[in-house]
Amino acid sequence: MRDRLVLLSGWGLGTAPSEPLAAALRGLTERLQVEIEPLPDLAGSDPDEWLDELDATLAPDCWLGGWSLGGMLATQLAARRGERCCGLLTLASNACFVAREDWPLGMPASTHAAFRQGCSADPQATLKRFALLAAQGAADPRGMARLLAASAPQAHADGLLASLDLLAALDSRQAVQQFRGPQLHLLAAADALVPVAVSAALLGLQPDIEVGVLASSSHAFVLERPHELAAAIQAFLSEVGDD
Repeated sequence: MRDRLVLLSGWGLGTAPSEPLAAALRGLTERLQVEIEPLPDLAGSDPDEWLDELDATLAPDCWLGGWSLGGMLATQLAARRGERCCGLLTLASNACFVAREDWPLGMPASTHAAFRQGCSADPQATLKRFALLAAQGAADPRGMARLLAASAPQAHADGLLASLDLLAALDSRQAVQQFRGPQLHLLAAADALVPVAVSAALLGLQPDIEVGVLASSSHAFVLERPHELAAAIQAFLSEVGDD
């Protein structure tokens, strides 16, 4: 399964934003099987329940990766699987999405709470707001936001709220340190949701990982810059394969 990569999607916007990246990766090498998986449809926000569901449904002994929330879950699952995971790839993912006293590089808790309240009142409007935030920093932020919003699945408040609560609960720092397989974490320089300073903080957690920053790119760089991301990922996979 070393030639199989499973990518988990991000919060609220479904699998469509990651499709251009998957296509770009497939175009670089026929050997790599790339699959994009939607997030589980769960009513609760207990991280262990989400990981149990993913562990039971995702292919064993493959590379695990994901965009944003998907990358955080992939990190946790990689640590859980250990040697049963070939490697880890995250895209615009934070170790803690919501800031904590010992991890200030996240969304302020008050901002997350206001976002959650808005989602409860009007999930569709909240998804559009999220798309705007994800596109901030792109070359054409409004056009990128329209693309993100147009391809998003129908918004259901319960599911969106559960995954928002999951975002607040997840802490992937220990998982980054525990997983001994190869890791590549790619971040966007102009990301409005995940500060670029996370790159140095991740290296502080585990100096033996690879961290890269894509210049002049937004949180939505999986859709905005798929070919550059694919080239970076392919170079890393080739390097790891040569070790």
